[in-house]
Amino acid sequence: MEASGPALVTGASRGIGRAVALELAARGFEVVATMRDPASGKDLAEAGLRVEALDVDRPGSFAPPVGLRVLVNNAGIEGPQRPLEATPIEAWRRIFETNVFGLVEIIRRALPALRETRGVVCNITSCSILAPVPFFAAYRASKAAVSALGESLRTELAGTGVRVLEVQPGAIRTDMLAGSEGPPETGTLEAYQRVAEHFQRLRDATRDQFEEVDVAARAIVDGILDDTAMHRLAPDAMSAGMLAAWRASDDETILRGFLAALGEGARD
Repeated sequence: MEASGPALVTGASRGIGRAVALELAARGFEVVATMRDPASGKDLAEAGLRVEALDVDRPGSFAPPVGLRVLVNNAGIEGPQRPLEATPIEAWRRIFETNVFGLVEIIRRALPALRETRGVVCNITSCSILAPVPFFAAYRASKAAVSALGESLRTELAGTGVRVLEVQPGAIRTDMLAGSEGPPETGTLEAYQRVAEHFQRLRDATRDQFEEVDVAARAIVDGILDDTAMHRLAPDAMSAGMLAAWRASDDETILRGFLAALGEGARD
């Protein structure tokens, strides 16, 4: 597609959303960078982007800009790193409210405009859905839901000219990544402690695969502009490796590999 016209990014105050908004603008789009608190986007406004308030949990009277060509659904939260047993249902509801239901409502309202322009819906999920990562059940479940709805949406939109793209980031250097680098919160649940320790060692071993956010943003915008891009996009080395392994293997093999590294190792 040609890099012109309006593009809207949710959760653009920081991290991947901010970097993608800036990259879209650099390529020639008229970017609407949305976030809960527009004051957080002062630097984006100074760079010429249009900054608007949008809380995807409470979209109110939100309407997409006229002529919208690209919608990037980036707004999301990670939630606590806890065993499912120790994660209250309220945390699940909060994560799904933002990561799934808010995203669905924004897409629903944007689709009439995107059909007119034969635009792109770009959903940011996570490469963690490609492997049975422990202690992120609620987050992974929400992103897997977005992945499934994106597949259905793509088939529903067949023939309309609207393209659906799923971006599965891995270890991108953002505030969210920095906030999740600590060990899982097992608290007094000693049954999970050994698995948590093994898992943390696996995570620590991947630090050399961390990618800078501007590099990932360029890959994401390349995918948005490429009408022949595959449905799933890996914007960094970690996600590329996981996506390749997922495509070449099967769920059972991947699960058994994690069980060997975590479950069996925890009984050493």
